[in-house]
Amino acid sequence: MKMAHLVTNCSFSPSPAVKPYARSSGYCCNVAQFQSLKCSNVVLKSCPARPRKAFAARASAVVQGQTGKTQTPLTGNEQASGHSSSRPKKVMVIGGDGYCGWATALHLSNKGYEVAIVDNLVRRLFDHQLGLDSLTPIASIQNRIRRWKSLTGKTIQLYVGDICDFEFLSEAFKSFEPDSAVHFGEQRSAPYSMIDRSRAVFTQHNNVIGTLNVLFAIKEFSEECHLVKLGTMGEYGTPNIDIEEGFITITHNGRTDTLPYPKQASSFYHLSKVHDSHNIAFTCKAWGIRATDLNQGVVYGVRTDETAMHEELSNRFDYDGIFGTALNRFCVQAAVGHPLTVYGKGGQTRGYLDIRDTVQCVELAIANPAKPGEFRVFNQFTEQFSVNELAKLVTAAGAKLGLEVQAKSVPNPRVEAEEHYYNAKHTKLMELGLEPHLLSDSLLDSLLNFAVQYKDRVDAAQIMPNVSWKKMSAKPKTVSV
Repeated sequence: MKMAHLVTNCSFSPSPAVKPYARSSGYCCNVAQFQSLKCSNVVLKSCPARPRKAFAARASAVVQGQTGKTQTPLTGNEQASGHSSSRPKKVMVIGGDGYCGWATALHLSNKGYEVAIVDNLVRRLFDHQLGLDSLTPIASIQNRIRRWKSLTGKTIQLYVGDICDFEFLSEAFKSFEPDSAVHFGEQRSAPYSMIDRSRAVFTQHNNVIGTLNVLFAIKEFSEECHLVKLGTMGEYGTPNIDIEEGFITITHNGRTDTLPYPKQASSFYHLSKVHDSHNIAFTCKAWGIRATDLNQGVVYGVRTDETAMHEELSNRFDYDGIFGTALNRFCVQAAVGHPLTVYGKGGQTRGYLDIRDTVQCVELAIANPAKPGEFRVFNQFTEQFSVNELAKLVTAAGAKLGLEVQAKSVPNPRVEAEEHYYNAKHTKLMELGLEPHLLSDSLLDSLLNFAVQYKDRVDAAQIMPNVSWKKMSAKPKTVSV
């Protein structure tokens, strides 16, 4: 299978874990910082400048792959009219090498969409910088895609590059011509954004500028493309009123209006998501872009039907204090006999969903696209739990498997309310047909057994939180925190 590696400015000697990717503006990818990395298998080579014309020619030389003989997916408009196009719908998954993106790319490909992944693979570099690793061994993106092709006959195109480089993104859009763009391509960790000044700047630049570039690419090269953007429930904060889906109707001094729901972000990461939402809403109004903002809750789990097909398709499973989500972390801690790390009082309540529902929600959004000029918001989660409730569930499930599980309160590294009201609406995706996988005893058993299977790969030094919201530094940290 032929794949395009759209690499600008520099080329790197790949290790098994780090493949070539494009220049990235910001903290992680400048020369001085690469040289400071204490990873012997990451080598920076001198790079002659490339003429712009040569890059453009290379970028346009992407081999167009064909999906297997699966029923062509229909959009909501086509379902209503009874008409379909003669080709599969094209979906560009930006950030398709990541936790949610990889599962989504495989799911959509399996459903008959023609899929392209756009990714600069920088998430893998973060692991090298911080001394982290996925609980599950994960194959290179190239081997992942090859294995998918060998198992299913379906081709996933690959564009390796940085969406903050508009020339690269433009060439990818012009080459693939997506009907929908699913945007996961952001630094997605609140703790990572709070490590130091440079990572805070990187998070804001990467996320906000990258999303702006996606919006301009849609405007310039694919006006009918539907943007499905992964936001976060963290944009709302924890208000003492019910959280609506994106908008709230209020009456003030005798006048009534429907306005964007107030945002109370709690980290530089969450703030970047708020900026994204505002920029997307504005461009829908100004340019007629169609967009769906999926305010996703905390995702747990690792297996989908597709990732379970072969070990080379395995998804990453983060359990550390920087990238690991609460339930995933608790299951790994239980598996290795580490006390469950409950931050502070443990009353922090959030929306949660299984990763199988993440891919289902994205598919529903694509199949039922927003109208031109419409900015719509779906709250994407299925259940609400407090940290204490999760700890109790994992403790009980562990006992059934013979695991001695204890929960321990640890100083909360975050600045957040530890006891609060929380009631968020989440009806719109249910109305579109979401069939949720609710957290059950059997699912917890499965997660715990999965963690036990890979427990020899756990680095106990990475379990405890080490990033403090109040003590974040102005000085860059390039070794394990």
